[in-house]
Amino acid sequence: MFSVQQKREISSKIQDILRETKHPELPEHEIQFEIHVEGATPMSWADIKNNGGCINPTINPHNEMQDQQQGEN
Repeated sequence: MFSVQQKREISSKIQDILRETKHPELPEHEIQFEIHVEGATPMSWADIKNNGGCINPTINPHNEMQDQQQGEN
């Protein structure tokens, strides 16, 4: 559903939100997490991991083409 760049941006924002809680049980290094996003159709979904947990992401050409920001970079 999301391009690799979008997944990295989402992951960074989630990490920032978690850091802002200043929760004492969070690790000082990369926070490990996974989220699953359900889309509008059964074929539309995304799994997003923390950036450090996804070093070599699988690239889906369809998802990359859907990212309208790609042409702006």
